[in-house]
Formats: sequence, C-alpha cells, structure tokens
Amino acid sequence: MTIVNFQPWPALLGGVLIGLSAALLLLLNGRLAGVSSVMGRLLPPTPGDAAWRLWFLGGLVGGGVLWRLFSGQTAADLVFEAGVPLLLVGGLLTGFGTRLANGCTSGHGVCGIGRLSPRSIVATLTFMATAAITVYVSRHVWGA
Repeated sequence: MTIVNFQPWPALLGGVLIGLSAALLLLLNGRLAGVSSVMGRLLPPTPGDAAWRLWFLGGLVGGGVLWRLFSGQTAADLVFEAGVPLLLVGGLLTGFGTRLANGCTSGHGVCGIGRLSPRSIVATLTFMATAAITVYVSRHVWGA
C-alpha cells in the first residue's frame, strides 16, 4: 500500500480542530460530539434539543463543502474502490455497530478517551482491532 499525497500539516490542523470543537461542545453545551448519537437523537426530535444537533451536522457538511470549494478538488478526483452494494452493506453494519457499542469512533475515540472513560477506551481498542483484522483478511486472505 502506498500513501499518496499525504500532507501532515492539514492532517494535524484537522485533528486539532476536531479536538477543539469536541472540547468546546462539551464545555459550552455540556454535550458530547459523538456523531451517531447527535444524528440518532434527531428522530424523533426533542423540543429545544434539535437545533444544536442540526447546527452540528450542518457544520460537518458545510466544512466539507468549504474544503471542496477552496481545495480545487473536483468530483473526478474522488475514487471509490468498492461498489454501491458493498458501500450500503458497510454503512448498515456501521450503523448496527454504533448502536451495539452505544457510540461511534468520534464519541468513544475522541470524546470518551479524552475524558478517560474506561468503556470508551475498550470500545476504541475493539474498533481498532476489528479494523486491523478486517484489513488483514480482506487483503491477505481474500486478496482484495
């Protein structure tokens, strides 16, 4: 596997911004920035609770749109190595896993570990081990 066009400064800046936004959401709003929980609790909406969730999700999408506008990347630059059926199955399994784990990588990995939550540390280690096993099996057993 070859990493192409890796640039450490944008990656570092992105990580700092994710950590800063998670910390600010916790300090200013008392909420954790777990994306699956933010999105999952939008339906059905709770009066007085939906606005910040919509702003949060809008910021995620808006940040991507702004990056796309100012980066010069075009749709032709995006490459998916998996077909639509595999992407759909992967999305469904991810949704099932986040419900099973009571959170996703952003909730457990960024917010939970930052709060030294034992449950989040175990969940994140499980996510990472599962990812490593999946990559090994898909590349070395199945040869994909």
